[in-house]
Amino acid sequence: MRLSSSKESVKLALDTLRKNKLRSGLTVLGISIGISTVILISSAINGLNTNIDQFVRSLGTNNLWIFQFQPFGKRPTIEELNRKKLTYEDAMAMRNLPHVAAVDPELTYQNFQTGLGSVSVKAGTHKITNTILNGSTSAVKEVADIQMLDGRMWTESEEERAANVAVLGHDAAEDLFPDGSPLGKDIDCQGTIFTVIGVLDVQPQPFGSGRNTQDNSVYFPLTTFRKLHPEIKDFWLVVKYDDAVNKAEVIEEIRELLRVRRHVRVDQEDNFAIFGPDSLSRLWNQLTGGLFLFMVAVSSVGLMVGGVGVMNIMLVSVTERTREIGVRKAIGATKKNILMQFTLEAVTLCAVGGLLGILAGSLFTLILHYAVSFLHAALSATWVGIAFGVACTIGLVFGIYPAWKAANLDPIEALRYE
Repeated sequence: MRLSSSKESVKLALDTLRKNKLRSGLTVLGISIGISTVILISSAINGLNTNIDQFVRSLGTNNLWIFQFQPFGKRPTIEELNRKKLTYEDAMAMRNLPHVAAVDPELTYQNFQTGLGSVSVKAGTHKITNTILNGSTSAVKEVADIQMLDGRMWTESEEERAANVAVLGHDAAEDLFPDGSPLGKDIDCQGTIFTVIGVLDVQPQPFGSGRNTQDNSVYFPLTTFRKLHPEIKDFWLVVKYDDAVNKAEVIEEIRELLRVRRHVRVDQEDNFAIFGPDSLSRLWNQLTGGLFLFMVAVSSVGLMVGGVGVMNIMLVSVTERTREIGVRKAIGATKKNILMQFTLEAVTLCAVGGLLGILAGSLFTLILHYAVSFLHAALSATWVGIAFGVACTIGLVFGIYPAWKAANLDPIEALRYE
């Protein structure tokens, strides 16, 4: 029988691997480690991307934010820090623009370097610290996706008369009133008594677990907040527009309005920043680009080590089976048959290593998903396919030279080999 068919070459390749299970297992270890690293890191990034998408959606749809400088992605310059502040009147002027549904000017009293508040709030014998104070108009209900746990937000009437009412963040309410509902009860904030009219639900956060610092907040009508802290003038304007298709037009209208109101000359750049939730997405995409490069670098080490191991073991295999190769050639096997057999052995080794790496990476992803719940690590079918393809490619690249060497052995010299 002539041993020259492709099917016979495949059968011989698989038989050889089965006969040397331990050696084959050790050979694919490097490939498995590299592939499992790819799967694990890609799953973590996939989970983080999901968190970011959910967080961005929670910031509201069809929203734009306006501030004196772009707060995301870079440290503000001295010029940006010294820019003229946005004003309440700027926000009121924007309400008259076409396609603008609502505008909410907001003020915040907190330590922006630490992300914590700077105020203590009391209710009876209970006290909370590092509390963030926020002031906004009644339009906040229209521009933000507010989820109330209990009670309500303030009315226009309460805002107009600067009523001493407050809405508590989720954690602030729990800590100040652990034994019952805070609605209708009083809190002491910086020496002034306020009546609680509502409690917010837990605020979303993109990363981390445990308590969100934004849940330790107290929210006031804007006029009430300005009674407490008249010195705070860094307005943060939130604009809600009617339809996503009008976004570019709305941005241009706001730019023109603010440039006129802030007396910006034609030859000068904007001394304010207009941005939306997509700014956070772009910033995150830049960060994940770095994480992707890190993933490639880390996994490449394991894959290169595995590839070198495959080449080494295949060269040893060629040497050990020199006489077998001579016999096959003597009974009719061609260079193509020999080349296919040894190339298939290398690719099969790496494919098995890839499958084991995928299984290990999937297991680690499952553990990570439940061990670090906020990460939401999720397996990516795309990266599973890419990882398996890379494993097979490693086998082809590092197995081709040993296969070529085996295919080019002289049959007479091979038969003489002891």
